[in-house]
Amino acid sequence: MILFEELAEKIDSKKDRIIEIRRHLHENPELSFQEEETATYISDFYRNVPVDSVETNYGGQRGVVVMIKGGQPGKTIALRADFDALPIEEETGLSFASKNKGVMHACGHDGHTAYMLILAETLAEMKSQLKGTIKIIHQPAEEVPPGGAIGMIKAGVMDDVDAIFGIHVMSPMETGNVYYRSGNAQTGRSYFKLRIQGKGGHGSSPHTANDAIVAASAFVMNVQTIISRRIDPFDTAVVTIGSFDGKGTFNIIKDAVTLEGDVRSVSDNARETVEKEVRQMADGLATTYGVSVELEYKNDYPVLYNDPEITERVQQVLEVANISEVKNVLEVNPQPPSEDFAYYLQEKPGCFFYVGARPKEKQWYPHHHPKFDIDEKSLLICAKSMAAVVADFCG
Repeated sequence: MILFEELAEKIDSKKDRIIEIRRHLHENPELSFQEEETATYISDFYRNVPVDSVETNYGGQRGVVVMIKGGQPGKTIALRADFDALPIEEETGLSFASKNKGVMHACGHDGHTAYMLILAETLAEMKSQLKGTIKIIHQPAEEVPPGGAIGMIKAGVMDDVDAIFGIHVMSPMETGNVYYRSGNAQTGRSYFKLRIQGKGGHGSSPHTANDAIVAASAFVMNVQTIISRRIDPFDTAVVTIGSFDGKGTFNIIKDAVTLEGDVRSVSDNARETVEKEVRQMADGLATTYGVSVELEYKNDYPVLYNDPEITERVQQVLEVANISEVKNVLEVNPQPPSEDFAYYLQEKPGCFFYVGARPKEKQWYPHHHPKFDIDEKSLLICAKSMAAVVADFCG
C-alpha cells in the first residue's frame, strides 16, 4: 500500500492539470476520421515524460501506445483510454464547450484521456518502484463500428500483455462510487438493414399494387416477439428499429421501404437467437406478402466479459485502498451500451469497471446527449482507482 499511497499523493498534486487537460480536449473534439490533432496532443504530452517509448499512428489509425518499464521484472499490464468524440451539436452551455460545430465529447472520452495522461506521467516518474511493464493504450475510434480496438489488436498491441484494464465514467452513476461487474458486463451489438421491395401504385387501387409499408410495418411489430417469445426470460436482448425509410406521398402506395435495426444482447446465445429469428422473419415476408427482401446483418462489438478472478481482485484492491474520494465500491447490473474494449478481453483477461460521474449541482443527462456532462471530481477518482490497480499488479 505504500506504493499506492505515494502514487495517490502525486496524483493529488496534479488534480488541477487533469481538469485542464479534459477541458482542452472538450473544447477541441474530433471525430474518428479527424483525430490527428488529438493524437498529436497526446504524443506531445509525453515528450518530457520519462516513459520508455511512444509509438504513434499505431495500427495505421492514429493510436498512441506508450511503454513504461518498471525497475524490476514482472508481468505486462495494459491500461486503455479512448479519445474520440461524437457527431453531436453541443448544448451544454459550458464555458469550455466544443469549438467544432457538430462535434462533441458526449461520452466522457475527454475525461478518460485526461486522467490517463496524468496517471501515466506519475507512473513514469515512479517506474523504478514498479515491477514489470505498463502499456498505455490511447485508442481512437471506439464510437465507430467495428471499433478502433480491432486495428490496435491486429497491429499486435495485446501480444505481450498479461492483463488489461479500463475505466468508463458514467453520468447516470453517483459520483463518489466505483462500480464493477464480473462476467458478462456489457451487451454485444449487432446491426441490420432490411430492404423490402413491393409494387407501387395509386392509393385508390391497392389491389393493383403491393404495399411495401404494410409488409415493413408487420416486420416492425413481429420482430418484438423475438424478445418476448424466443429469448430465455433470464437472458437479455433488445431489438430497436431506429430507421424506417418509408416517406412518400399520401396517396401513393410505396413500392420499397428500408429499415435499419440495432440489436443488443448480454450473451452469445441471445445474440445468435436474435440473428436467426430476424433472418427467418425477413424470409417470411417474401412468402406472406409477396415482396422481395434483401437483408444485411452484421455482428460487431462482442459481449464484454470481465474475468471473474481479476474482477474480484480489482474489487478487493479498491476496497482496501481506502481512496478518500470513494464512498462505495459497488456491484452493478450488466450495462446496456456496447464497448469495443470487449475485443481486448477476448484476447487477454482483464477488467473494465465504472466510475460514477453524475453532476451534483445540475440535471444529469445520459451519454450521447447534446447536454451530456460529468462531475469532474470523477477524474481524480479514475486516476487513483487505476493507480491502486497498477500498484497491486505491479507493486
